Amino acid sequence: MTSSRILLLAGSLLANSLLTPAAQAQINPALARLATNGALLAANAQKTAPIQRIDPTFWWVGMKNPKLQLLVHGAGIGSSKVSLKYDGVTLDGVQPLENPNYLLVNLTISPAAKPGQLALEFKGKKTVRYSYELRARTTPQDPTKVQGVTTADFIYLLMPDRFANGDPKNDNIKGMKAPAVARDSMYSRHGGDLKGIADHFGYLKELGVTAIWPTPVVENDQPKASYHGYALTDFYAVDRRYGTNADYVAFVQQAHQQGLKVVHDVVLNHMGTQGYLVQDAPAKDWFHQWPAFTRSNFRDAAFNDPYVSGYDRKQFGEGWFDTTMADLNQSNPLVSTYLIQNFIWWVEYTGLDAYRVDTYTYSDRKFLMDWGKAVLDEYPKLGMFAETWVQGTQQQAYFARNVLPEIDGFKSNMPSVLDFQSQYAINEALTKDAGWTEGINKMYYTLQADWLYEDAMRNVVFLDNHDVSRFYSVIGEDFAKYKMGLAWLLTTRGIPQLYYGTEVLMKNYTNPDGKVREDFPGGWAGDKKNLFTNRTGQEAEAFNYVSKLANYRKTHPALHAGKYQHFIPNDGVYTYFRYSDAGTVMVMMNSNKDEKTVDMTRFAERLNGFSSGTEVTTGAAVADLKTVKLPGRTAWVVELQK
Repeated sequence: MTSSRILLLAGSLLANSLLTPAAQAQINPALARLATNGALLAANAQKTAPIQRIDPTFWWVGMKNPKLQLLVHGAGIGSSKVSLKYDGVTLDGVQPLENPNYLLVNLTISPAAKPGQLALEFKGKKTVRYSYELRARTTPQDPTKVQGVTTADFIYLLMPDRFANGDPKNDNIKGMKAPAVARDSMYSRHGGDLKGIADHFGYLKELGVTAIWPTPVVENDQPKASYHGYALTDFYAVDRRYGTNADYVAFVQQAHQQGLKVVHDVVLNHMGTQGYLVQDAPAKDWFHQWPAFTRSNFRDAAFNDPYVSGYDRKQFGEGWFDTTMADLNQSNPLVSTYLIQNFIWWVEYTGLDAYRVDTYTYSDRKFLMDWGKAVLDEYPKLGMFAETWVQGTQQQAYFARNVLPEIDGFKSNMPSVLDFQSQYAINEALTKDAGWTEGINKMYYTLQADWLYEDAMRNVVFLDNHDVSRFYSVIGEDFAKYKMGLAWLLTTRGIPQLYYGTEVLMKNYTNPDGKVREDFPGGWAGDKKNLFTNRTGQEAEAFNYVSKLANYRKTHPALHAGKYQHFIPNDGVYTYFRYSDAGTVMVMMNSNKDEKTVDMTRFAERLNGFSSGTEVTTGAAVADLKTVKLPGRTAWVVELQK
């Protein structure tokens, strides 16, 4: 490629760039160097091809939706005429975009089409031929794929970069923008990868985990803080510092072989500014534009406030998360289709079991309904739960399948949500004294509002995650309270999720977030402490407590499939029951410092027929179900016996 050609492309890049002037000023020198730097030319040799890429990168015959939209990217490709000859595939038309380096090709793939190489011909100044692969589907025939997640699961959330380094050879990938691995920096890459997770499948199974949720594994080729995964730069590629696409497919298969499901973390709302779709945008309206950089106000109430100002609603939904995260315009039907196809592609390609949807509340409302319907129409067993970091149960239920009417054109079809409201409640129960609605009583009122959901049992409950202060720190490193929290997590309604390291008392506060995203001790060769294999003291006690309860839960349907009944907390003690034909488990939580004597007669409707019980975590007998002396700061999980 000649220097003049490179500069022409560079000019096109800047003309279509959505970066702020300051960010463009940072990029200009790099583009100038591109014209003369032989090393960079070699590294980008693939860009000399007339067609740089087509998204989706391949597709399948036999999909329920026969329509396929190809986004073709290549220098000047937009003026091409397209033709094809393939039995069962029809060319419905092409659509040039504002940027001449893009062309949309619309296809219909009939049920009669067979797998093979679809020959596409692009006629412009030159004729370019491209062989596009159509594959045979495997997910409908394989029961180990797309299993979904249910109340029987126990999800383990981890950050791949911070969990374990299984392959040091992929720590530093030549040509990627982030600096080398630096474990002493909270914003740098630390080197964890897919192999590191797989190497510890045995640890997770011992803990009682049934599903793994890594934060996003897709490419984040950003120069700073690319470790967290939420500023993706390529919708169709696994980040090479974690492994290859093939490695990820193998990872999912290996997890399934070990009896572990995989939750794939996805971002619908935005993408990293270093991605090719931002650097050489198909059109200005692929991303939300502002005269100057405008951050979201992060006020989800603007989504459904009947009195909201147009400006506040626009800023919430169309403001950017950060200068490095371009906000996608999902009201553009072409963007909507691109995103829908991508998330169908990942399911079919890997056989993953569930999607956790990041920043769900910020996306265009019609798009959310279209996206959810399209994905679930194709994969009705796929698990899906959304991040709904909002205030108030009614607001959280609004973003899930609920009993509410359609509001302003929006009726959510998201099966479940991350239950921030119950997380607020358990934190308050363990840090504040009981009041009429405060302290442990907040747990009662939070679950009382479950009538708003179509099925609150599908909600994912948690104590902490990668965005909030760690649970053990929040409760003042009080081990008695820790056990109360874990007892609640593994016995309440919903699907429990544990954040990596909580089981071994990892601690710290956000602000900065990196403090709660530290490396798991033992995940790197040479670590002074290895909590995967050598736990002592309270770290061992904590792990054993979680493992005991999680594995008990796994084998006792009353806890994961039973009904839930609770009683209004009295004198700081909250009592609830999980029950089914398979058995009954009673949970009693004493939030007081002191022992409480509990008259059990008020629980007669659930205790009727039972004469005794066994506390699950200790094996201690509970011989008297008429009066119980419950120690302070204690949760009992009691299997009732007749």
